[in-house]
Amino acid sequence: MHASLRMYRIFLVLALCATASLCAAQTYKITDLGDLPGGSFSQAQAINVRGQITGMAGDSKGGGVVILYSKGKMADIGSLGGGKAIGIAINKSAQIAGYSTNTAGTYRAFVTVDGKLVDIGDLGGGSAAAAGLNDSGQVVGSSYLANGGGVHPFLYSNGKMIDLGTLGGVGWNSANGINNAGVIVGTSWAPNGFFAFVWKNGKMKSLGTLGGQYSQAYAVNNKGLITGGAATPNAWHAFITSGGKLKDIDGVPTSASTGFGINDAGIVVGQANNLAFVYDGKKMKDLNNLIPPNLGWTLYVANGINNAGEIVGYGTRNGTTLHAFLLTPQ
Repeated sequence: MHASLRMYRIFLVLALCATASLCAAQTYKITDLGDLPGGSFSQAQAINVRGQITGMAGDSKGGGVVILYSKGKMADIGSLGGGKAIGIAINKSAQIAGYSTNTAGTYRAFVTVDGKLVDIGDLGGGSAAAAGLNDSGQVVGSSYLANGGGVHPFLYSNGKMIDLGTLGGVGWNSANGINNAGVIVGTSWAPNGFFAFVWKNGKMKSLGTLGGQYSQAYAVNNKGLITGGAATPNAWHAFITSGGKLKDIDGVPTSASTGFGINDAGIVVGQANNLAFVYDGKKMKDLNNLIPPNLGWTLYVANGINNAGEIVGYGTRNGTTLHAFLLTPQ
């Protein structure tokens, strides 16, 4: 190669690294979301396009309540009367879905209306939990059926709860995520095991596995890409769908990992070997290596990511208190 051409290419690579950060690993600023007054712990589950976060935090009574973290402040959204409540999903309007015990101690699915938790019912068995929510206010989750009929996934839309059915087996079945097009993902039992499913146009389809017997789906983005975890012949690995099939995103054969959140760019977050990870489309990375060192944090799980790349989850700081965190790309 001519010397001047070689030097030009070297200069071009250096320029791209300097101007577009193409050669530097993504790093994050970490924010401790703190506690409620009188509480001792917090955890974050989801973040919306406006950077608003939901999850749960301990209260002064020793229980757990739903939280909304917005503009640097954590607000107590309450419960359905019981001592345990958690927000699992939040949409662009700051509407929250999740589950809470009521005064009888029974778990109930809820969605917030004007900032208040509203019980959305069940499929006849008296107990339900919500796990996903889209910008139209459609809610998905799981509910017991009447007369010991098991647990089925549901869609709650326009004030009605619909049984989504199963893959033909008997066991715990749950819808865990829904996108703005109404595509739903979750886990259902078939006669030969439980599998990640996608539900659209009124039909449920198994997504298969990574060569093992089982799989679970937790989130779907607005482009229809899905993440979760699936059995390989020797382990349990996080996946993303590609061409309608599961793609293993964990490069370590003996690792144990699951994807819990995905944004519209296809960036996945979750947990691998009890530590939080991010998958940037090429490689799975330990988020503990992408925050400033010597802050005392151990990030256990990343649950949600928005289209700005902001990530939420929970971990411990200085080995003691379980706290919710926000990671902001920098």
